[in-house]
Amino acid sequence: MDEALWNEMDGFIVEKLLPADPVLDAVQAASEAAGLPAISVSAAQGQMLHIFAKMMGAKRILEIGTLGGYSTLFFARALPEGGTVVTLEADAHHAEVARANFARAGLSDRIDLRVAPAIETLPVLEAEGAGPFDLIFIDADKPSNPAYLDWALRLSRPGTLIVCDNVVRAGRVLDAASTDASVIGIRRTYEIAGAEPRLTATAVQTVGAKGYDGFALLLVG
Repeated sequence: MDEALWNEMDGFIVEKLLPADPVLDAVQAASEAAGLPAISVSAAQGQMLHIFAKMMGAKRILEIGTLGGYSTLFFARALPEGGTVVTLEADAHHAEVARANFARAGLSDRIDLRVAPAIETLPVLEAEGAGPFDLIFIDADKPSNPAYLDWALRLSRPGTLIVCDNVVRAGRVLDAASTDASVIGIRRTYEIAGAEPRLTATAVQTVGAKGYDGFALLLVG
């Protein structure tokens, strides 16, 4: 098996299971035109996140890492009336593109975008009493994942689902001797999650349009 087959299968999944969505297509096109890196979740993965939020009846969602707001919109569409996604983005240009995308989708009123390094914004959220959140999605700089997980636990409640993206990295996470800061951060995240008595945890490997990677699923008890 190879990436060409993975991509073809991803296309089949989207064609058969996801309705045509000109708004989300326009969001992706706008992000690409603005020069944002092509590192957002795939359409099938975004739909998975949407389903998670729906299954949980999530009203308060925290997203660490906005980029162009593609995944944010899958969450926002899952919210009931009065629900909110708080999304954190360090890059002002990315945030500007995301704001335009939220307006394009007609969902700006459901999204609270904070522009600053997440490690600075998370204590502000705690001080504001913004939590607890029902679902927390960690998809930002991987070296900071251990700190983000610590904050996610502080901003959660029993029953909160924490989802971490990019936890396989084409298998590079297996290398205990790696000097890659992202690999080190993810390996440390596994160690913390595995030792944390409040968490029921697993990780799922994925292949598809985004290559070979995976998600960690952490349920707070």
